[in-house]
Amino acid sequence: MYELSFREHREMPALTDYFKNETFSYYEMAKEIAKLHMLFEKAGIKQGEKIALIGRNNPRWCITYIATLTYGACIVPILQDFTPTDYIHIINHSESRLLFLGDNYWDTIEPEDIPEIEGVFSLTDFHVIYSKEEKLEKFMKNITKHYRTKYANGFRVTDIKYARVPNDQVCLLNYTSGTTGHSKGVMLTVNNLTANVEHIVVKTCHSNGDPFFYAGSRTLSFLPLAHAYGCAIDFLCPLAAGGHITLLGKMPTPKILLTALQVVRPEIICTVPLVLEKVYRKQVLPLLEKGPMSIAVKIPLLNTAIYSTIKNKLLNAFGGNVRIFVCGGAPMNKESEAFLQKIGFPITVGYGMTECAPLISVTTDTAKFKAQSCGMYLKEYCNVRIDSNDPQNVAGEILVKGEQVMLGYYKNEKDTKAVLDKDGWLHTGDMGTIDEDGTLYIRGRCKTMILTDNGQNIYPEEIEDKLNNMYMVLESLIIENNGKLHALVVPDYATADAEGLDRAKMPEIMQENLKQLNAMQANYEKVANITIYPIEFEKTPKKSIKRYLYNANTLKL
Repeated sequence: MYELSFREHREMPALTDYFKNETFSYYEMAKEIAKLHMLFEKAGIKQGEKIALIGRNNPRWCITYIATLTYGACIVPILQDFTPTDYIHIINHSESRLLFLGDNYWDTIEPEDIPEIEGVFSLTDFHVIYSKEEKLEKFMKNITKHYRTKYANGFRVTDIKYARVPNDQVCLLNYTSGTTGHSKGVMLTVNNLTANVEHIVVKTCHSNGDPFFYAGSRTLSFLPLAHAYGCAIDFLCPLAAGGHITLLGKMPTPKILLTALQVVRPEIICTVPLVLEKVYRKQVLPLLEKGPMSIAVKIPLLNTAIYSTIKNKLLNAFGGNVRIFVCGGAPMNKESEAFLQKIGFPITVGYGMTECAPLISVTTDTAKFKAQSCGMYLKEYCNVRIDSNDPQNVAGEILVKGEQVMLGYYKNEKDTKAVLDKDGWLHTGDMGTIDEDGTLYIRGRCKTMILTDNGQNIYPEEIEDKLNNMYMVLESLIIENNGKLHALVVPDYATADAEGLDRAKMPEIMQENLKQLNAMQANYEKVANITIYPIEFEKTPKKSIKRYLYNANTLKL
C-alpha cells in the first residue's frame, strides 16, 4: 500500500513540520526510509524485531515509524506523556534493540537502564546519541557515502520497494494509556492496521461521493501519533492516499491551534470531543444566552439564518475548509453534539480501542450519522454483538470479532485470556446497545457501572454528561460510596474570573446545580451531594479522565 503510494505521489508533499517549516515530499521521505533500512541491516535487525520510538509529532518520527513497518520490523511507539519509568519499562519489556527519540527524552534515561538497546538515534536529524558498539556510530557518520554507493545511479522510483511481510505478523506493539492505570503491550498485525486504513481510504466516502482522503488532501495532526486513534486517522490513512500531513510538534494552546488551522486549512480534523465542547461552551453558548442573538433564535424565521451564521463562524475558525470533524477517544457531550447537528456542522463520532487498531465503528457520511451514537460498526471487517437478551434496548458488554482485533497482550497471557475468549471475541469492557442497522450506542464502562440494591444499572458517565452542562461546571465525576452517589466537580474558575464572580459563591452555585440535576434523575440515581475539587482531573493522552485515581477517599479531601 505504501510502496504504491510513495511511487505514485513522489513529487507531492507528504510531511511538514509546522514550527520548523520543513517539508518532505513522498520521494524525499522514501530516500530517508532507504537510509534507515540500511541502518537496520547494519544493526542486524530481523523481521519482527522491535524498534522503540519516543517523541512529539514530527516528520522524522513518522519516517522512523514507516521505515520500521516497511522493513518488516515491529515499531514500539511510546507516548511522550508517559513517565521516564514507563519509557524504561516499555523499552525493556518490548525487547527493543534500537531506540529513536527526541533529544530531551534521553536526558531522563541512562544507558544502563536499557541494556538491550544497541543504538539510540535523534529525531532531530538521525545522528547517533548512544551506541553500544562503534560500528553503528561509524556507519551513521558515513551514511551519505554508503547511500551513494548503494544507489550509484541515483535513487529511482523502482528503488521504492519494501519487504513482503505476512499479514499475521506483529508489526506494531502499542502500549495502552488506559484509565485503569495498567499499561499493556497490544500486539497488532499487518492485517489489523490494513483493515483500518483500507476502510477509511478505499471503502469510505463523504455524503457527496468524494473520497475521505485523496492525493493532496490536507490534514493537521495535533493528537499524539503514538496513540492508535491519531496514528490511524491523522497519519497512516493520509499517507496511503497521498495526503499532506502538517505536524504540530508541541502541545498546542488554543491560540497556536487556531493560527495553525488558518495556515493549513485542513479538510479533515481528527479530534477529541473536548476541543469542540470547549469551543461550544466558550464561543457559542454566550451568544445564545446573552444579547440580541439570544432573543432572535427564539423567532422561527430568524433562527435558521442565525444558525447558519454560527456554523460559518465556527467553520472559519477551523480554517474554513473542513469537510468533516471525526471525534473519538471519549464520549461527546449530548448538548454540544445536539447543537452542532442542529446547525448542520459536519461532525461524526466514532468508537474504537487500541486493541482494534483502533476502529470498531464510525459513520463518515455526516448526513447519516445518528445523534448520540458512535456510528455503524465496520461490517466488512468485523462482527459486533451485545452481551444482552435485548441488545437494542438493554445495554450489555460490546464484543468484537474480526480483521482488526489484536493477537493479544505481549508476554501477558493472563490479561489476554481476560479479554479474548476461546471463540475469538474481544470483550471491550464497554456497555452499549445496537440498532438493527449496526449503529452502536455507548452507555458506559463495565467497570464503572453501578448496580443498586434494587437491581438498577447506573452509568456514571450519563449523569456526568448532564452535570457538565451546568453553570460553572468544568468537569465532573460520579463516585459511589456506601450505597449513595456523590459528585466530584471541578469548577470553571476561568469563566468565573472573567465574569467577576466571587469564588466564595461556588458552593452555593453547586447546590443549585445539584437541585437541577436531581430534578432530571430517577429516584435510584439521585446524587447525594457535590464536592468541589480544586484542580482539573488527571487525564490520558486522549483526554479521558483517569478514573482509578479518584474514589471515596477523594471525597474527604
